[in-house]
Amino acid sequence: MNIIIPMAGMGSRLRPHTLTTPKPLVPIAGKSIVHRLVEDIAEVVNQKVEKIGFIIKESFGKEIEEKLKKIASSVGAKGHIFYQEEALGTAHAILCAEEIMQGNIIVAFADTLFRADFTLDPDKDGIIWVQKVEDPKAFGVVKLNEQKEITDFVEKPEQFVSDLAIIGIYYFKDGDFLRKELRYLLDNDIKDKGEYQITNALDNMLKKGATFTTGEVSEWLDCGNKDVTVHTNQRYLEFIKDKDLIAKSASTENSVIIPPVYIGENVRIHNSVIGPHVSIGDDTVIEDSRIRNTIVQTNTTVRNANMENSMIGNFVTYETRPDDFSVGDYNKIIQ
Repeated sequence: MNIIIPMAGMGSRLRPHTLTTPKPLVPIAGKSIVHRLVEDIAEVVNQKVEKIGFIIKESFGKEIEEKLKKIASSVGAKGHIFYQEEALGTAHAILCAEEIMQGNIIVAFADTLFRADFTLDPDKDGIIWVQKVEDPKAFGVVKLNEQKEITDFVEKPEQFVSDLAIIGIYYFKDGDFLRKELRYLLDNDIKDKGEYQITNALDNMLKKGATFTTGEVSEWLDCGNKDVTVHTNQRYLEFIKDKDLIAKSASTENSVIIPPVYIGENVRIHNSVIGPHVSIGDDTVIEDSRIRNTIVQTNTTVRNANMENSMIGNFVTYETRPDDFSVGDYNKIIQ
């Protein structure tokens, strides 16, 4: 089993946090979005993950590339780095990793996380994970027959055809089959709404006899903007609340911790109330503050703050009393 993770997008809706950190590297309950995604997939596949291909921009840099390779190693796989310098659509993004598109593969876009209770059936030609949505116009959707097999893929339909939205996670029994259909789109300049779309390749695979079924997730978690990312952090802390989420090197003094919370290495908390649903990154200091439902990243100092539904980046100094805000990396705000 190989996994392909396109993650070269700019993450503009999550600015300012993505000005210095690619969105898939933003932390959720102490681990990056892409790290959580890789772990979630590795838990539900019933075979060894051999290779993981991360599709990024070269400008992400060697430090991030090494982090991604370590994420692959954490689930026993070898990490491979591929570059996509121009956003030309989902089919183009996936094909950047054509070198590892053999045998069983999973394609997972690092935009969302999921919770699911299922066992992957490797004998299926393909499984497309979906969830019902109220407004399908912003998504690719699938149509089903009476046997619950996919009969059609429609990219961002103007008129209602289905409310089963493709969430960006796919399984393919034959990775080489998918690779050939993606290559056909690019070689023949076949686009939909101005981009090379994976749904066009899937349609061609259907016409050639492939049978695709749907997989449903119990929860689909977005990380597109600050509010939904904070909500995803909240949900993840609930999922893993039975684990030890407070580092032994963290210290608290005259403070109350209300679980579930994640507290990283060398965090110092003084005269504060933390939680529930707070994640605090390594080497951060919190003093004289009340923090709820918030993500605070690494090497940050927060004093005299009363915050909720908030997100603070790395290397921030914050001394004020906001209720709802979003601060990127390397800022200093003192009032």
